Amino acid sequence: MSEGEDDPRLSAEGELALARLALDQGDLRHAAGHVAGAIAYAPTMPEVHETLARIAAVSGGGIDLFPIEQHVFVGAVVARAHLLAAAGRPGEGLELLAAATGHAPQADWAGVPWVTAPELAERLDPERGARILMQVCAAVPDPVPRAARAPLRPYLTLARHAVTAHAEHGLLLGAASALARRVGEAELAIRWAARGVRAQPSKLGEVWLGYAYRSAGRTREALAALGRAVEHDPDDLAVYADIAGTLADNGRLDEALTWVDRALARDPTFDCAVHTAHRLRHQRDGRVGHLVALADFIRDHPDDSHEHGDLAECCRGRPWLGQLTPAGGPAVEALRQLTATERVSGGPPLRLPAPPPPSALRILATSRPGLRVAAAEVTGPDPRTPRRAGVRPLWRYTGDGVVPLVPTPSAEAVERIRQLAHPAWPHPPAAYDAAVGLATLDGADLIALLAHPPAAPATALGMVLGQDPSLWVRCVQVWACLGLLHHRTDEPWAGSTRRRILLDLVWGVEDWTTEAALFALVTAAWVDPTVRPDVAQMMATRLADAIAVGRERPVPILGSLAHLALVTPDLDEASTLLAARVVGEPPAGNPLRRLWRRLAGRFRRR
Repeated sequence: MSEGEDDPRLSAEGELALARLALDQGDLRHAAGHVAGAIAYAPTMPEVHETLARIAAVSGGGIDLFPIEQHVFVGAVVARAHLLAAAGRPGEGLELLAAATGHAPQADWAGVPWVTAPELAERLDPERGARILMQVCAAVPDPVPRAARAPLRPYLTLARHAVTAHAEHGLLLGAASALARRVGEAELAIRWAARGVRAQPSKLGEVWLGYAYRSAGRTREALAALGRAVEHDPDDLAVYADIAGTLADNGRLDEALTWVDRALARDPTFDCAVHTAHRLRHQRDGRVGHLVALADFIRDHPDDSHEHGDLAECCRGRPWLGQLTPAGGPAVEALRQLTATERVSGGPPLRLPAPPPPSALRILATSRPGLRVAAAEVTGPDPRTPRRAGVRPLWRYTGDGVVPLVPTPSAEAVERIRQLAHPAWPHPPAAYDAAVGLATLDGADLIALLAHPPAAPATALGMVLGQDPSLWVRCVQVWACLGLLHHRTDEPWAGSTRRRILLDLVWGVEDWTTEAALFALVTAAWVDPTVRPDVAQMMATRLADAIAVGRERPVPILGSLAHLALVTPDLDEASTLLAARVVGEPPAGNPLRRLWRRLAGRFRRR
């Protein structure tokens, strides 16, 4: 039914028509399959349930027509749930509905009368009811976004009826509280959790009460409840981490770290405490070493008890930790103005105070064919000359332009980079892992992408990046260099091809590829501790060189290099201080960090 592809109700009606036709022909198996499809499209549509009832009536209940197999369709799971409830087995049916909610939380699987009927709660064993509510809670975030709460309301109604029918069941009250908290009913969550603690005092009950208080913004009561949970079970270190997180969220970092240290004293490898400790210590002093240590712990402990987002949280939005930095310099500003004004070729030349980086010059040439660029005379070291002799250049300068010295990339390389290139990543190790998608490309292809970046893809992301052509080109270059890290990985690092290629880029002419190659080297240091001394030395030397050149003329990439230095593992203190001065921040760990920022802000406003 192609006309119904964008309308779930029309799609459901199409499936029902086929189900009725199969029923009339006595083909119950196909009728069941089409009803399962209809439920997936419109789980609360009355006609769907009428047809399901017809199938049940002619097949002795119909449950066996919807078997639970290894790769079962969600519509079949929900259909079986309804038939189990009709057969007097609602507990089993609710468990299947909860599983469907875990698979697709946005669908209203439970929005049917039998789930919200008061008598269901009276028939349902409270232990089983509690487990079902916890199963639902485990499938959704805390809190659930307001726009996504409607499909959970039937479960909340079930919880209301259940706690009325079993008013003294502590586990049920706590699980009901957890659900209420997730759907924005903080005060109701507090009442239910408090009743549960009074009825059956326990560690878990106090944890639920603490979470409910925390959701309501009642920090003092939350900490008191979580403290009582620790008294119930001093060995549950997850509660220590919860207390630390609550304290940190309220600006009480020193107290938070005290709780983390208490947990680590009991078990130095407890994952929740380790993640929280590194996040809070980085929050306190800004040292990137805490995040590197956390990345090392994650690599060395792949079987943590559950997924943590502390590293990604600390890296999000930070230069080079979680995203690339925008290009800087007069050429880029001119390029952005040209993009905004749609200036055509011809007319007077574009005058720049210095020769632009080759990547910027290439964008100017490709986006505005015929545009002439005139750069002022160079003072100080020529940016068109490699910073070290013997490197293999990517370009050759010709008058006011550049010509790539490498062939164009293959169609496969272009397609791969278009699928992968992005201006943000969770953290450097995640970027390294994602770049494995480029591992099968030839090294020459990856180098070619640096000098011949393809046009942005015709996707939503591509259209956004296309508004600033420099941003897309930088994305391509960064990911191509990350791809080089996966090139010939059987070669020992010190004499490897990947290291040599990246060093050629680092010490070539000043360009965006310099930054991309350095980021790849920094990423290598994040994922492999054995290369850290080498990469830290490279970074210190390249930063010092850029700062020295900057004393004689502007260096457009200097700010970005400094941000890269600040995220380099094991960088020496002197280089860290130099980088911090370049970007206008105090060195990490400085107790006057906030004062520095305040004074710097005043200075910039003058």
